[in-house]
Amino acid sequence: MADTTPSRVPARSGGGNRELLAAYRRGDRAAAELLVQRTYGAVYAAACKLCGDPGRAEDLTQETYRKAWQSLGRFEGRSKVSTWLYRITYTTFLNSLRGADRERPLGEEVTAVVESDDPTPEQSAGARSRAEATRRAVLALPDELRATVAAHYWGDVPIRDIAREAGITPVAVRKRLKRALALLASDLEETRA
Repeated sequence: MADTTPSRVPARSGGGNRELLAAYRRGDRAAAELLVQRTYGAVYAAACKLCGDPGRAEDLTQETYRKAWQSLGRFEGRSKVSTWLYRITYTTFLNSLRGADRERPLGEEVTAVVESDDPTPEQSAGARSRAEATRRAVLALPDELRATVAAHYWGDVPIRDIAREAGITPVAVRKRLKRALALLASDLEETRA
């Protein structure tokens, strides 16, 4: 009979994310909890940047981890765990736009803002307005450009990981980013005019 005793990964900073996934596959729930602790902030931040609503970002983050645990058997380790989780976050966000939330116009969403004593209310309103305009412009980009911009700038996914995931070269990723940034600059300039 096989040993079903979970292998323990110490709940400290030792052990990489891949090792934590391997331990979770062997039944170690503490490894999953540690992996979530390590990655939750980045997944939530990416979800918040994608949807613009902190409450909705919490739901997307929870759904991301639910889908990650369900698809763990298909994770082959060709990308970093953080890249894998970002891709699930991005797909979860896109699916939420196609689902029940599709009927709700983007204008009803709230932009996440870090409160500060420094800026005036007018400055804060201007910053929120610019952030929302930028978010809308990114979401209006063609699929491949939107995915590349969101992964690199909102998900902090390195260019080489985006290239590997998309099956293209890092140079092609840089060209996509350059093209996307030019489109964004043009779109945002038209918005201000």
